[in-house]
Amino acid sequence: MYREVFNFSFFLDCAKIKVVIKLKEKKGFNLLSVIIVICVTSIISGLTTGIIVTNSYKNNLGLTYEDIVNDESLNEFLEVYSSIVNNYYEDVDKSAMIDSAVDGMLDYLGESYTTYLDEEQTAELEQKLKGSYRGVGIEITYDEDNTTNTITAVFPDSSAKRSGLQVGDIITGINGEDVTSKNNEEINTLIAGDADGKVSITVLRNHETLTYEVEIGDVSTGVMYEMKDNNIGYLEISLFPENLETQVRNALNTLNVDGMQKLIIDLRGNTGGYLESAEATASLFLEKGQLIYSLQTKDATAEYYDKTDEHTTIPIVVLINGQSASAAEILAAALKDSYGAILVGEKSFGKGKVQQTYSLSDGSMAKYTSARWLRPNGSCIDGVGLIPDYIANMTVTYDENGEYNGTIDSQLNKAIEIISAM
Repeated sequence: MYREVFNFSFFLDCAKIKVVIKLKEKKGFNLLSVIIVICVTSIISGLTTGIIVTNSYKNNLGLTYEDIVNDESLNEFLEVYSSIVNNYYEDVDKSAMIDSAVDGMLDYLGESYTTYLDEEQTAELEQKLKGSYRGVGIEITYDEDNTTNTITAVFPDSSAKRSGLQVGDIITGINGEDVTSKNNEEINTLIAGDADGKVSITVLRNHETLTYEVEIGDVSTGVMYEMKDNNIGYLEISLFPENLETQVRNALNTLNVDGMQKLIIDLRGNTGGYLESAEATASLFLEKGQLIYSLQTKDATAEYYDKTDEHTTIPIVVLINGQSASAAEILAAALKDSYGAILVGEKSFGKGKVQQTYSLSDGSMAKYTSARWLRPNGSCIDGVGLIPDYIANMTVTYDENGEYNGTIDSQLNKAIEIISAM
């Protein structure tokens, strides 16, 4: 598994989408509304990149029956639709034609965070948001300059862990196929697509080539944690699935039992998930009544505060980088502004817009921007990102022959240095 990036692009004129959605309701479409904060990054292809989705968003179309009847533009659209259905020289797939109309409206707006997802893309997104994937339980980082895929994490209790795969292993082959020219997404696809339930993974470790037979199954995603030296807890949050709050609470309980006195939260490469998960996770740390974030629409600004009695008081350092986006940025900003956490690493992606989605009964989905989110200090990070208190970059090393010899996590080392002095 690679660092899965959930970033998308959506925006839409509220009045027009309401008209189309109302039309679809009349045709039997079952609508589901969510809010999603999304961001698009050029280095990750396909469907994955930075989401915040909330299931609590209310489906308020706003238009009355009278509004629809008297809408000249909509009536004209219906006349054209009826004319095509009745008079086109071939049979027409009405559902597909309506989907194309929705896609056309989204495209017309020309806003980078607005899009239409077909059934396959929507299904993949929903699967990602469940917080599990088909794989072996490893996290892979792809170094484009050196064309290497290095295992940067092995999940506890995973088949990868049981097989003997280790952090630092460089993946060179899958089922006997040379994958040195492939990126982490392509490798993940090869692993997940193995029909036999097992995959042969060849790695390079300390100049020795090793091959492991690893079982494939459903792997939960979201949280990894461990104790570092000097009673420093380390909590990596890779995305924001539905059950993240429970995962983080369990991790904190275990770390507390192990004597944690300080905490590093790693949000590098995390590009989102459910809005409720980001809000609930922030509430595990903040005091009741502290501001988590605000949503700013064209009509008003709504503020969201911690409503729980649960909180922590230990020093916290948050790691971020250029792929930390959306929900990750909301959590990092809340911890920075309302908790006093220190940010270390690189400037975050900068996704400050909120998208609303409509899921259609044919499995497709429309997404459009409905608000901006503001950090507790009142600023919007869209296009700006979060600036770390301490800038730190990863360190690439080479051997005496000038060949790539691995990457040193200088960002984590800097975080440990800073929190050790707190």
